[in-house]
Amino acid sequence: MNIDQDQLHRTVRFILELDKLKGVTRKVKPLMLDRYENSAEHSWQIAMMAMSLSSYCDADMDISKVIAMLLVHDIGEIDTGDTMAFVEGGWEERKAQELAAVKRIFGLLPKEVGEEFVGYWEEFEFGESKESLFANALDRAMPVLLNLENNGQSWKENNISYERVIKRIESQINDGFPLLWEYLEARLDDAREKGFFGKDD
Repeated sequence: MNIDQDQLHRTVRFILELDKLKGVTRKVKPLMLDRYENSAEHSWQIAMMAMSLSSYCDADMDISKVIAMLLVHDIGEIDTGDTMAFVEGGWEERKAQELAAVKRIFGLLPKEVGEEFVGYWEEFEFGESKESLFANALDRAMPVLLNLENNGQSWKENNISYERVIKRIESQINDGFPLLWEYLEARLDDAREKGFFGKDD
């Protein structure tokens, strides 16, 4: 096998650049840990979630593409940092910055591979294919599941109301994975009764 040393070196540099994602913290804490999760952990966990729930997908769903989208969707946060899903306004500017970031980071790779990865990122962001709808549903659902297990930790810390949570997540989860929304809706109602939510300022 002939090895292109330049392409190998570029790929290694890219993989090492990804290590920075471990330092991008989010607002939700992992279960039983007194620290905030990082974006690399989040991406790994929802990729595993997609694999675990693949039996619920249509037979023609390309689950490998879903996993690829979930693994790349937050890589731009290496440059931009994480923005909490419940922040209102400024999303177009933030997404433009994130696109510039992913083009820089994936530009470290050999051209064809980098373009493929940018394509996965863009497909996730556009949210039009059934794979991207499913991926987006999982991305929205995972922090909800952690908050439900953590007694509303990040919702309370950031004064996020029940109404604001529903407004932000319902359509995205229901459009991509209706059965999951049905499951979460009942749990969110129960969480409201238990006082797991904050009050919007």
